[in-house]
Amino acid sequence: MTDIVTIDLAGSTVDQAGLDRLLAAGAPRRLVGADLSGLAFGEVDLGGWQFDTCNISRCRLIRTRLTDTRWSACKAAFADFGRADLTDAEIVSSDVNNATFRQTILTSATIRRSKLTGADFTDARTVDLTLEEVLAVDARLPKVSFRDRKLTQVDFSGALLEGADFRDAVFEDCSLRDAQLIRARFEGADLRGADLGGIRLGDAAHFRGAVISRAQATSLLKELGLRVL
Repeated sequence: MTDIVTIDLAGSTVDQAGLDRLLAAGAPRRLVGADLSGLAFGEVDLGGWQFDTCNISRCRLIRTRLTDTRWSACKAAFADFGRADLTDAEIVSSDVNNATFRQTILTSATIRRSKLTGADFTDARTVDLTLEEVLAVDARLPKVSFRDRKLTQVDFSGALLEGADFRDAVFEDCSLRDAQLIRARFEGADLRGADLGGIRLGDAAHFRGAVISRAQATSLLKELGLRVL
């Protein structure tokens, strides 16, 4: 196995030609502190690469092969990962607000301690996707699957979760407040660790078959305008 070569670019701004030279290396690289904002990666294979404290805001990574990559403390606001392959990738302590993951492969990917506010996961493939300590406020996650997953400190407040699959999922210190839950499925889900505030009458039916606490049940009845005596 080829050793990963570390390239420290802290304080440097890389232009498109410079990025193309880096990507041409072929073998996995660990980039540190690189400012790559606004650049296009193209359909290259970066399997195994590592990005530490890099700025990839507004970068275009459309169809880029990013399997087994590691992203740590990166800035990736408005980056476009559309149709990229992030299988087994890990994103940690990064700002991924408003990024695009449309039709992205996220099989067995992990996102921890990161911001995903406003991110778009429309038509993403999310089998075994792990989210931990993630801010996903107002994110678009239609038909995303979290089946059988454990969700820890994930804030879905105001998120679009239409058709999402939460069957048998476990929620720990999460929020679904004001989320859009049309056709979402929660059979067998443990929602005792979720904030269900703002649930409307039409949404309550989606929780059929889920486990909630007595306190949540009382709160839901109040949200629906029913008096609990």
